[in-house]
Amino acid sequence: MVKSKVYFIAVNSVDTVQSINRKLEKLLTESKVIDFIRKGDRVAVKTHFGEEGNTGFINPAHLGVVSKSILEKGASAFLSDANTLYRGKRLNSEDHLKLAGEHGFTKEVTGVDVVIPDDTHPENTVAIEINQKFIKTAKLVRVFMDADALVVASHFKGHILTGFGGALKNVGMGCATREGKLAQHCDIAPVVHVDSCIGCGECALACPVKAIKLENKKSVVDKAKCIGCASCLAACPSMAMFIDFKAGDKVQDKMAEYSLAVLKNRKGKAGYINFALKINKECDCWGMENPRIAPDVGILASDDPVSIDKASFDLVCQACNKDIFKAAHPDQDGIKQLAYAQKIGLGNLEYELIRL
Repeated sequence: MVKSKVYFIAVNSVDTVQSINRKLEKLLTESKVIDFIRKGDRVAVKTHFGEEGNTGFINPAHLGVVSKSILEKGASAFLSDANTLYRGKRLNSEDHLKLAGEHGFTKEVTGVDVVIPDDTHPENTVAIEINQKFIKTAKLVRVFMDADALVVASHFKGHILTGFGGALKNVGMGCATREGKLAQHCDIAPVVHVDSCIGCGECALACPVKAIKLENKKSVVDKAKCIGCASCLAACPSMAMFIDFKAGDKVQDKMAEYSLAVLKNRKGKAGYINFALKINKECDCWGMENPRIAPDVGILASDDPVSIDKASFDLVCQACNKDIFKAAHPDQDGIKQLAYAQKIGLGNLEYELIRL
């Protein structure tokens, strides 16, 4: 198997936003990662705008560099993400767009518009048949599928269910409708330690889909309704709610299958950029700051989503002299998502790292 090329440029704590942008420009030029874009293409830049209270997302100024490079090729571009399952400022398009602006993702900064479709409208969704082990038909946000080209700009960080999140998570989970996100999470439901439950009802109040009720002054979870968002865990004052995170293995497989649905007809029309900066313990979906677990490492670019995530993982672990993601989430092994993604044809675990 021919190794995929992954281009890397180092970034350290003394680099300013401007110096990082110059490095990013060099990376885009020398990697040619977006040179597949043609004049007249409409390009979706898939990213994450961060939840309210979280600043771990990619600096909007860096995405301005990416957008400028696309526009210089005579193409048009827009930044986009899908809405979430759980309560927060990204639950609906109106609030999500407002939050993106508050976080600095404005046309003045990025040079392009932000598009967040309302996937409660059927015309904004599409079903893609893939007939995989877990997912037979993937439910996706149409705007990503209708675009002529896809650029995936991902913040590389830890994740409570998948060990880490990078390009594959940004594509598989991030391009899914809420129905698609539910399909990826639905095997995970909280379990109640009855002896610890004090019957306060805080978990039921926090549940965005009313999957929890009190019976005999104890919380009971309707697993058929549960979306696995873990809001109840944060709300429980007695730590009586927990999730069996060993189920995360299946989430990773489903996420890879959803990535396949997005990318299977994108050969030669997708590029990936991972920002291994501000490497936090948890996802940018958390509505709070969470601790950094690694130093800034750098930015990577590739046309292979598996290779870029594996290279990002390796570089971060090398910088920490250990598997920092396993240390942060002992029950998860993020490499499983990559191994399964390789198995279903999404890319290669073996890569050639080209340092700039």
